[in-house]
Amino acid sequence: MSNGGTAEDVNGLHEGVADLSIETAWSARRVRQTFIDYFTNKREHVFWPSSPVVPHDDPTLLFANAGMNQYKPLFLGIVDPKLPLSKLTRAVNSQKCIRAGGKHNDLEDVGKDTYHHTFFEMLGNWSFGSYFKEEAIAWAWDCLVNEFGLDPSRLYATYFGGNEKQGLTADEEARNIWLRYLPPNRVLPFDCKDNFWEMGETGPCGPCTEIHYDRLPAREVPELVNMDSPDLIEIWNVVFIQYNREEGGALRELPSKHVDTGMGFERLTSILQDKPSNYDTDIFMPLFDAIQELTGAPPYAGKLGKADPESRDMAYRVVADHIRTLTFAIADGAVPSNDGRGYVLRRILRRAVRYGAKVLGAAPGFFSKLVHVVVNQMKDIFPELEEKEKRVMEVLADEERAFNRTLDQGEKHFKKVADELLLAASQRGGDKGEKVAFPAKEAHYLYSTMGFPVDLTELMAEEKGLIVDRAGFETLLAEDKRLSAMAAAAKKEMGGKEMVLEAEQTAWLQSRGVEITDSSLKYVWHHEPSARVMALYKGKAVGFVEEVTAEDGVVAVILNTTSFYAEQGGQIHDTGVITNLDGTDTLRVDSVQSYGGYVLHIGPLESGALRVGDTATCMVDYERRARIAPNHTMTHVLNYALRRVLLKGVSDGSGLCDQKGSAVDDEKLRFDFAWNKALTKEELAEVETIVRERISRELPVHSYIAPLEKALHINSLRQVFGERYPDPVRVLSVGHEVPPMLEDPTNPAWQDTSVEFCGGTHLSNTREAERFALIEETGIAKGIRRITAVTKDMARAAEELAEEFAGLLALAEVKPEEELEGEVKMLNTRLGPLTISAVEKERFRTALDALLARVKKFKKEKVARSRDLALSRVTEIATEAAVSGRSVVIERVDFGTDGKIAKETLDKASQIHPSGCFLLISADEDSGKFGVYSTAPKLGSPLDPIAWVAAAIEGAGGGRSGGKSPRGQGVGEGLEKIGSAVTAAKAFAGV
Repeated sequence: MSNGGTAEDVNGLHEGVADLSIETAWSARRVRQTFIDYFTNKREHVFWPSSPVVPHDDPTLLFANAGMNQYKPLFLGIVDPKLPLSKLTRAVNSQKCIRAGGKHNDLEDVGKDTYHHTFFEMLGNWSFGSYFKEEAIAWAWDCLVNEFGLDPSRLYATYFGGNEKQGLTADEEARNIWLRYLPPNRVLPFDCKDNFWEMGETGPCGPCTEIHYDRLPAREVPELVNMDSPDLIEIWNVVFIQYNREEGGALRELPSKHVDTGMGFERLTSILQDKPSNYDTDIFMPLFDAIQELTGAPPYAGKLGKADPESRDMAYRVVADHIRTLTFAIADGAVPSNDGRGYVLRRILRRAVRYGAKVLGAAPGFFSKLVHVVVNQMKDIFPELEEKEKRVMEVLADEERAFNRTLDQGEKHFKKVADELLLAASQRGGDKGEKVAFPAKEAHYLYSTMGFPVDLTELMAEEKGLIVDRAGFETLLAEDKRLSAMAAAAKKEMGGKEMVLEAEQTAWLQSRGVEITDSSLKYVWHHEPSARVMALYKGKAVGFVEEVTAEDGVVAVILNTTSFYAEQGGQIHDTGVITNLDGTDTLRVDSVQSYGGYVLHIGPLESGALRVGDTATCMVDYERRARIAPNHTMTHVLNYALRRVLLKGVSDGSGLCDQKGSAVDDEKLRFDFAWNKALTKEELAEVETIVRERISRELPVHSYIAPLEKALHINSLRQVFGERYPDPVRVLSVGHEVPPMLEDPTNPAWQDTSVEFCGGTHLSNTREAERFALIEETGIAKGIRRITAVTKDMARAAEELAEEFAGLLALAEVKPEEELEGEVKMLNTRLGPLTISAVEKERFRTALDALLARVKKFKKEKVARSRDLALSRVTEIATEAAVSGRSVVIERVDFGTDGKIAKETLDKASQIHPSGCFLLISADEDSGKFGVYSTAPKLGSPLDPIAWVAAAIEGAGGGRSGGKSPRGQGVGEGLEKIGSAVTAAKAFAGV
């Protein structure tokens, strides 16, 4: 086996990452760098950094599951031509990937074997219309055999064997190329499952060829290819992207052919290090050492299945794999939660924590301590890990604590069900070798309610000698998915046209010389430019036409130039009209979208007709934009204010308070940011004050187009994590002009400036926002907070509502305590939904709490007075009865319907006159009810106190009664009925 090159060959793009002090040692770092250098130095590829594992701009994916994900806009022909990505023709990198959840899901296999992972690196090289099958296969062979020194006699290749149902023929071209390098018995055809690659339910796809490697020498075993053999494994997949999978499953030819390759970094490393599995390499061994040190478990031994009866080595693999996945996912902006990718992460964490705690004996809190090991191993190639390490540890520690609380509950529930099953089985008798089934509904309950992955339930079941009804469990899961899909379908607008452009449409436009739309006029306000109609589009089902009329319904118009803003960057699109020169033909623009630089103006033609080549006028609804712009500009200022308040005194704020999303329309602004707890009322007040102060200072808002690399160095510049920015990039600054920032980027003066990359439409001066009100601050996911705010007229309306409520509050404050309780309840009810400043709302709540405290104090004092008066009156009554020898006493003593006072007064009466039978009737003026309370001696009493009360209540028209001997009690309705209750009580007692 060749060592694959010299030290000079692998230093490449990442200085210091390749340690070649031992010439023949294939460290993981060297493997990665050798691959990158081969394609950059010998095959003219550009190193393109890995995208985040969280595809923030692609809702079709839970996680980046392949190296090609970030290049999807290139494959589809919709990349923004201003982005550097659009210039790529060949690229190479090591992409961070997660396969857990969705179409590509390896979660359940992790730990059971030695080659599945939820997180892995994909070494990849790509061609975007540059080269195709011939070069891709030849270079893959050259890289593996001549660069990495793999033995050709251990290599197998597969190719797509065709699919008659989809009308796809076998890929004979790929087969014939491979026959130049391998004998026919090692070039094998397979079906769609193995050799037709698809990124998701929709999107770019095509036939692929896989390269498999046999860990064992000197044998011919083509029958083991694609049979999940741990010794004959796939290492490289070369995808020939020729199609796009449409909604509904149809395949469309892409206008350009591309190559997407992916080689398993971990698998290649294990081969080059001559290790039996990925887990035995220097990628995982440092993690195993740390796990062993934290748990005190015996060292990792690499055992599988029956050879690992306690599942200890399986637990090592699970914990090591899962900490890598969670570290990268959280560092890239995801958080564990109850839905979507957040729920997948929560499952992964709980699976790892359970294995660590129950199998390895780890103490609570062990899991987050492994983050540093991952960061230390990977920070050279993925420097973002070191920046986010502290946040990752905090999120994992919080999640682990939360799960530890539910872990015991889940296991108690499992044990209860399992014990009942085993008891029932033993009582039935039967075959002792037959395993008892753990019900699917219980496994589903543990999964959906307690957060237990099904493989954990299976592990616990196995420990008890049970077997989980996995088929039933999968049926229940399928039903969950069916209901979810039905709900999603119900939300989807029926019958709507699919007004999007993809590769087929953009290629059609390019082939006819239609240039991308010049949208620079979107930054010029109150301007109605003339434009030429370049194309008319009726949706993907119909395509492009030469003319549209009102009968066509919703259509899309592409102009050579436009003043309309297309939806992007969290800002909603402009609306307005497009009309011809004399105003007879009018398109109402309801939506504006951009694909690959082509701007679609979407809406119905309300009159006349539009034809390709017509001259038209763009008429933006600038009144609406004037309500959007202040919300966008104040989003920037809010971002600045939050960082200034929350990071005060924080030396390293990396990862803290980072923007996680925003949405701006003509009514409000919404800003999501990373923070682990709710803001205090003092912090909210300070943030709101800073934004208002920026408005009152009437600061100019500057925009400037700058070179990306130069702009990135501006002190205090804020950018959205994972966002790809064009070069040059538009820099927006509130207060300071941008050119001085570029000339002196480290100047501390810029710290007091809101400066961001942004392509939106903004104010020219902060005074135009007029007002600002921070309406709400709430949590939307683990470690993510959201602020909603308003400006201008909406903020003025919020102020007026607050003033109106303050007036009502002032009136309430002077009311007597007797009337105050109802008033406070009414004001509390009214305050909840009120759209006012959250700071004001909190102030009002505090004031209402103070009023409520007044009411409680008054009522407490009133009760105390009632008690004292009642005890005094009962003392007189009981004393008089005892002296006179009266044994039955029926009296009205008012103290409301307080049961404690009733008991105390009756006890007092019995103490003074032990042989007396007492019935007291007490009016409650506030509620209009009356209470009836009685007591009698336990022995020798002529009266049953409970029946006595019941008779009195019945005589007054009914109500509630009951009690426990020797006391009875009841409540009647209507104070006017007290006389009837007295009469009935006397009749019952015979007095």
